[in-house]
Amino acid sequence: MAKVGILGAGSWGVALSVALNRNGHEVTVWSVLEDEVKMLQNNREHKEKLPGVRIPDEIKFTSNLKEAVPGTDVVVMAVPSPYVRSTAHLIADLVKKDQIIVNVAKGIEEDTLDTLTQIIHEEVPQALLAVLSGPSHAEEVGRNIPTTCVVGSKDRKVAEYVQNLFMNETFRIYTSPDVLGIELGGALKNVVALAAGIADGLGYGDNTKAALITRGIKEIARLGMAMGGKLETFSGLTGIGDLIVTCASMHSRNRRAGILIGQGKTPEEAMKEVNMVVEGVYSAKAAYALAKKYQVDVPIIAEVNEVLFHGKNAAETVSDLMLRDKKSENSAIPWE
Repeated sequence: MAKVGILGAGSWGVALSVALNRNGHEVTVWSVLEDEVKMLQNNREHKEKLPGVRIPDEIKFTSNLKEAVPGTDVVVMAVPSPYVRSTAHLIADLVKKDQIIVNVAKGIEEDTLDTLTQIIHEEVPQALLAVLSGPSHAEEVGRNIPTTCVVGSKDRKVAEYVQNLFMNETFRIYTSPDVLGIELGGALKNVVALAAGIADGLGYGDNTKAALITRGIKEIARLGMAMGGKLETFSGLTGIGDLIVTCASMHSRNRRAGILIGQGKTPEEAMKEVNMVVEGVYSAKAAYALAKKYQVDVPIIAEVNEVLFHGKNAAETVSDLMLRDKKSENSAIPWE
């Protein structure tokens, strides 16, 4: 049995607390919101963000970081990506040397273009780091529906420890040393999922969705490999796997926000209606900035930025994507 502190009491943090409790671990969940802590303590259910998932009585909730970080074997960083740096800064003095921090959020910091584990390393350099990612909606993990993820760490022993921590008969975990590729796949797929949602909101069909997924993973892999990620990662769980589920499922907050934008709502109105942090909106600018930095062509990501931040009509983006210059699908395949 391990002692685990989970920072963040949203849908993913709560779902993971239930999964870890199922494995016999001692779990404490922290939230910065005292009202949320009291609600979870009293109701044993997050009716707003994870309705229908009962939280076992053994799981503790607190608004005091000193009750969630010191003395734990593992700290799980489950706060939304815009708050990873500030939260990591808050816990820096509470984390002991070689304590494991597992990041489960997905995003890229807009100002620095840092991935989330890079941010955590800057703020908490004494910790051992890992990232857990993959096609894993909280709504399904919380209900014990079979799910597969991958844990990445530069240290194989850390990856295998975290694998053993989370893995059970319905939550299968693989390991990988490609931390950068895992994080980029998890962050960039949210931007493509916004595009998929916009297409749904415009009333387009399965052909359009398939095109966006297929060409979207091409953009993700092209940019990710230029930055040092591995092709195998982008063809795996945190690449094409996570992209498929995020583009196709109504559990996806990015797809739902995209649908609302396609129907004519502003990005601000869409995010307010979804009522959760829409990670793709925060990652879109950073993704496009990275593409320019590494001189990588990302037409879908570019058009999402035009819609989100420059007021471009969503229907025009589809037309502009379809009418770009003619190309070969894969320049690496030669003509005989």
